[in-house]
Amino acid sequence: MNIELQNIHKYFGRVHANNDITITLNAGQIIGVLGENGAGKSTLMKILSGYQPADSGQILIDGQVMTYQGPRAAIKAGIGMLQQDPLDVGAFTVLENYMFQAEGGILPNRRAAYRELIAANERFGFELDPNALVENLSIAQRQQLEIVRLLSLGVKTLILDEPTTGISAEQKQALFDALRQLASEEQLIVLLVSHKLEDVITLCNSVFVLRNGELVGQQEMPATPAELVTMMFGEGLPPPERESAQIGDVTFRVEDVSIHDGRINMTGINLRIRAGEVIGLAGLEGSGQELFMRACVGLHRIHSGEVYVQDRRMTNRPYRQFMKHGVLFGAAGRVEEGLIAGMSLTEHMALSMDQKRVINWQTAQMRIQDQIAHYNIRGRATDNIEQLSGGNQQRVLMALLPEHPSVLVLEQPTRGLDVESARWIWQQLLARRKTGTGIIFSSAELDEVITYSDRILVFYAGRVHEIADASRTTLDELGHLIGGEFE
Repeated sequence: MNIELQNIHKYFGRVHANNDITITLNAGQIIGVLGENGAGKSTLMKILSGYQPADSGQILIDGQVMTYQGPRAAIKAGIGMLQQDPLDVGAFTVLENYMFQAEGGILPNRRAAYRELIAANERFGFELDPNALVENLSIAQRQQLEIVRLLSLGVKTLILDEPTTGISAEQKQALFDALRQLASEEQLIVLLVSHKLEDVITLCNSVFVLRNGELVGQQEMPATPAELVTMMFGEGLPPPERESAQIGDVTFRVEDVSIHDGRINMTGINLRIRAGEVIGLAGLEGSGQELFMRACVGLHRIHSGEVYVQDRRMTNRPYRQFMKHGVLFGAAGRVEEGLIAGMSLTEHMALSMDQKRVINWQTAQMRIQDQIAHYNIRGRATDNIEQLSGGNQQRVLMALLPEHPSVLVLEQPTRGLDVESARWIWQQLLARRKTGTGIIFSSAELDEVITYSDRILVFYAGRVHEIADASRTTLDELGHLIGGEFE
């Protein structure tokens, strides 16, 4: 299969998301898709995979113009997309999800599908239990399931959107080995949308780069990170620097806390955070860090121990009480938990304002206009939040925060963001730190944890190890601790 995208245009209101893009994709290649958040990468991939129509332009497969509409039609044409959060059904088993959309009518051949899954495990080194519920799988296993499902449906072009976010180094290696095998042996086209330049450099044969909706460059690999950054942003970026801040009194305490959720049993966790201090949480997905963060703010029950804000006991109080006392939580799922799909930026601002029964819409609109300018949000006050890119959604979340919270508890605040957007988020967070806000954050990016943390808590299978001075640790040391080498 060879694909040509010819003169693709896509508008969202006044935003020209894809501006006259022409690209040729050849079989057997792994191609990186790069660009800052909002550059048009996801839009172009959604057009190719049938999730969105182009306003003009055409797609040719082996020289034939395609007119498919919708992702199911795109899959029949040989093009499938693996979303950042795989589109599966948590209440179904692995086998049931695998068989979804397969031929066979109302009585598909379960035994044949079972054998296919086992064969895929052996071929790619995957770990998929056909009888396991999908809701109990890791992100990496859900990705593996979606890959083998798309392959079973005859896909010859596989698009992956940020596939290495939240997975371990071993899981990433297994994924990359499978992708190389598919490109080499099956002559698949693999398109990797990623902000992780090291992944692109390791895996891809070539890259193309979008900026402000336009194709600004194509590059055969190998290339250096500096070369790719310059292509993405028009100039190089200086390395991030650790900023010091004056540390104040203890504002938040976790004392001898125990938490259980059926899979993880954590006991005897202690943490004190001071005004202006940044605490990074590191660990493989499912090691307990997100569970701990939610328990700290009343979103998961604590089985024993105490939580204090200032000297006020807050153990197992609802999250709204934590908010009242200046402790705010930011979920990794921006639209799923942090924002509300279908609502405009103005409506989000109105919800965040301290109002009585009557909403002052004029004030809400003025405030969001000011924040759009201040935070350089690429969107309008009337836009629904899902129309914005992930980076701009994150900027909206920052714009909705009160000026001087006591503590921010943030799940992966730069998840899925390009390097410049991630640095911008940290500039905003560190500015709040200087005014006395304590920050607890998790991240799958080890260099981010080391760069911005004063102290680090490493989680492994429910166990917690503290690194008292993050500036004295290395990526290698932190990687070993994440693997459970505490001794």
